[in-house]
Amino acid sequence: MCAMEASTFHILESIGEGLFTVDKDFRINYFNRAAEKITGLSRDEVIGQFCKHVFKSSRCFQECPIARVLESGENIYDLESKIRHKGDSFVPIKLNAAVLKNGENDAVGGVISFRDISDLESIRSRFRKEHIFLDVVGHSKVMQEMFQLIREIADSDATVFIKGESGTGKEMIANAIQATSQRKDMPFVKVNCSVFSPQLLASELFGHVKGAFTGAFKNRPGRFEIADKGTIFLDEVAEMPLKMQLQLLRVLQEGTFERVGESVTRKVDVRVIAATNKRLEIALKNGTFREDLFYRLNVIPIEIPPLRERSDDIAYLIRHFINKYSLIYKKDIKEVDDAAMDMLISYAWPGNVRELENAIEYAFARTPDKSIVELSKLPPAIRNFNPCAENVQSAPPEHSETDEILELLEKHHWNKTKVAREMGMGRSTLWRKLKKMGLEN
Repeated sequence: MCAMEASTFHILESIGEGLFTVDKDFRINYFNRAAEKITGLSRDEVIGQFCKHVFKSSRCFQECPIARVLESGENIYDLESKIRHKGDSFVPIKLNAAVLKNGENDAVGGVISFRDISDLESIRSRFRKEHIFLDVVGHSKVMQEMFQLIREIADSDATVFIKGESGTGKEMIANAIQATSQRKDMPFVKVNCSVFSPQLLASELFGHVKGAFTGAFKNRPGRFEIADKGTIFLDEVAEMPLKMQLQLLRVLQEGTFERVGESVTRKVDVRVIAATNKRLEIALKNGTFREDLFYRLNVIPIEIPPLRERSDDIAYLIRHFINKYSLIYKKDIKEVDDAAMDMLISYAWPGNVRELENAIEYAFARTPDKSIVELSKLPPAIRNFNPCAENVQSAPPEHSETDEILELLEKHHWNKTKVAREMGMGRSTLWRKLKKMGLEN
């Protein structure tokens, strides 16, 4: 072995990333020390073997990275996959793949370098566990308290009244309440009370008999009958006419009702979850919402704060929507740049979480594959937003960001890249925060 070859060999043996090479027949002909450590397999076990029989990754049989680079001639970077560990468990990895060439620049095989990302997977798992509750994302103290309340009322059939601005996710909270309740395997019926005329709403909720009104050609059960033994979600309940409110009050108090055009009293066992985006103190004062109905509905009140009052959640929501639209659009986009992140956090979000999701989807549609979302790709209303011109003051964060940064710095031994990644922000954004804290050095 010449001096150059010996030097290269020692370098490959000393690097921290696993590395192996294959010939044109996909047989392994080199396997470094780090690859042995990550996989638990010795080079004697794998040299001469087909790589797909050694690693048994799903990508080996569907989208083999080495086959892709040999066919296209283009290298692959940071592709996530899993490879077999000795004992048939699997290790999550990120890999790079390239064509291996000889001295004449002819392709003679492929080379794969890879690193173990088990720690990253652990962070992701913790993120999903701590910050995503049945598809509802919430890192802030108020959202965590809401998740805890939903867990605590899982054994109760009490009526729940969800209040919050449009776009805050009231229906998703209702879904979470239903999914954790004793009635989760029973019917779950949803009605938007604002989209029906008074006559049609009565028919929708309680049903009608043939001939009850023009167009009633046959008997029809209402949503309460369909939801018997289950749950009904009455969205925008404050839009309900006063006469209908009285009928709803009767169902809540007695569990009875009549179909439209019928005098037969029917009984149902239905749990009610109601929601509104109206300011009920005004509706109660001017008499458009019955006070007795309010107290019947408001047994377990849940108030969802607007997004501008829980800015701690924005970075986590952005990360959640980036993951979602990466799958939908089949694009390898993992983050937004610092300027875009700063604007997304400072924006007032009058449309709340729904508007934020729309903004991320808009940016995804405009961002090329394998890129990051830039400020210029955000919707015009957001990228042109001037927080100084808006007389909007966000509520102070309920969770101390300083404490969180210090905890994560300690956890990651002051590795700022890992801290920024876990907090869903760029390194320069984290650096600016550290500078304000006097910790930039």
